Amino acid sequence: MESLAGNFLISTPQMPDPRFSEQVIYMCAHNEEGAMGVVVNNPNYEITLFDIFHGINLPIPEGPLPPVYIGGPVELDAGFILYHAAVHERYSLEITPTISLSRDTRLLEDISRGQGPENYLFLLGYAGWGPGQLESELIDNSWLTVPADYDVLFHTPDDQKWKKAAQTFGIDISSFGDMIGYA
Repeated sequence: MESLAGNFLISTPQMPDPRFSEQVIYMCAHNEEGAMGVVVNNPNYEITLFDIFHGINLPIPEGPLPPVYIGGPVELDAGFILYHAAVHERYSLEITPTISLSRDTRLLEDISRGQGPENYLFLLGYAGWGPGQLESELIDNSWLTVPADYDVLFHTPDDQKWKKAAQTFGIDISSFGDMIGYA
């Protein structure tokens, strides 16, 4: 089985779970034990990074702050930082040579002081699958998999990520269901 870590899962119009409608998931881990990823285009409008920094008594960085994302329905109280890294931190999961995932509060402290990564997403929760569950959803055409695109991940407005992630590879995701056939 080839790992999907470092790729996007793009929900198709056939996605039966409304929680994942028009969602883009950045895959962080995928092996025979299951899979884990974070939704990268679902901002949470009820909580801000200002609230998070203020709540844990960290300095508020200068300039605009990115939104807090709902990374998935699992462990919504767990915070994750998905970030671009030239050097991987000691307590991070290296997903690709340039992208890491961390739950280390020291990274959040660095961000609050303006010394953290320039490109990052702060997420609450994650999406997880048990053994074989994601593969079954892929067979059911619930997801399209494409290589993750750095620009889509960090520089595309959230409301455009779903279509742009697919368009980057020449796919019109909104008509994806019309192209599926069964033999």
